[in-house]
Amino acid sequence: MKYICPLLSVEDIQVSRDFYEKILGQEVKYEHGKNVTFEGDFVIHEKAHFQELLGDKEIVQGSNSFELYFESDEFNKLMESITENNVELVHELKEQPWRQQVIRFYDPDQHIIEVGESMNHLCERLRKEGHTESEVQELTGLPQEFVEFVFSMNDE
Repeated sequence: MKYICPLLSVEDIQVSRDFYEKILGQEVKYEHGKNVTFEGDFVIHEKAHFQELLGDKEIVQGSNSFELYFESDEFNKLMESITENNVELVHELKEQPWRQQVIRFYDPDQHIIEVGESMNHLCERLRKEGHTESEVQELTGLPQEFVEFVFSMNDE
């Protein structure tokens, strides 16, 4: 058995598609009318059609029990887009206990979207703050080999 991708049930396929393309910069991989697969290998599927496939079982949106996770190092651009499009935030940009900066917000169907800085960017940011390799490894919990690799990449 091979895992393929998560599927999100959405009220309006075009509204959701616009959100993922315009705000999150996702590119469409396949389009099948009532469902769309993005290059990041997740699918949005029109709720009414998906509900039919489930034998008309109830679909409950907005349970806060699932999120899609993305990484970006361009938070200023993302924040502008979120603000311009009146996207509802779960919380403002904040730092996690392992020092990664993240923001969480809702898509048009109340699915949680998390965008965090990449682990490479996190290591480099902490390095610029004056932390040593061992301090970065201790602060983040990232493997020593990974931190060493990021530091060595930026020595060049």
